[in-house]
Amino acid sequence: MFLEKTSNEAKRTGWIEVICGSMFSGKTEELIRRLNRAKIAKQRVEIFKPEVDTRYGDEEVVSHDENSIKCTPVQTASQILLYDIEADVVAIDEAQFFDMELIHVCNELANRGYRVVAAGLDMDFRGVPFGPMPGLMASAEYVTKVHAICIQCGSLAQYSHRFIKDESIVVLGEKESYQPLCRSCYTEKQKA
Repeated sequence: MFLEKTSNEAKRTGWIEVICGSMFSGKTEELIRRLNRAKIAKQRVEIFKPEVDTRYGDEEVVSHDENSIKCTPVQTASQILLYDIEADVVAIDEAQFFDMELIHVCNELANRGYRVVAAGLDMDFRGVPFGPMPGLMASAEYVTKVHAICIQCGSLAQYSHRFIKDESIVVLGEKESYQPLCRSCYTEKQKA
């Protein structure tokens, strides 16, 4: 006896995964690792990043350990939905730099049946939740928080301490501008 699939059974089930943490914690490295595993499983992947992130080039997502993967830069989160995405997995790097619309975009993609993997800083240099990340984490099925190592004491670091004088929320930089710190060392630096 053959059973017909109902319309609900025929739909792909999508979900959202968020990888978050401080700078130098391996967020992009973990994103690339997941995408490479998806490719091994013969899944098609599509990667987006904010156009503003030009640190390593316009069309590449690059981790601190210099692993890279081709991507599509977009100016706003809503532009992602304009693409004819022929993939099983949709990834978004540097999610914190997108506008709040990213939460809707990721949920829409998941509702369409995509596995959505977003990586980004959960807090800015002030220790304040960063952009769309809190809302994205709240609506995600899976959240992975990764940690760096505190440059001062060797504990687990969850803060991105900016040591250059610039009060702008978005300042692109690396080790010349930021260092990962644990709660205790970060609190001490904020008092100074």
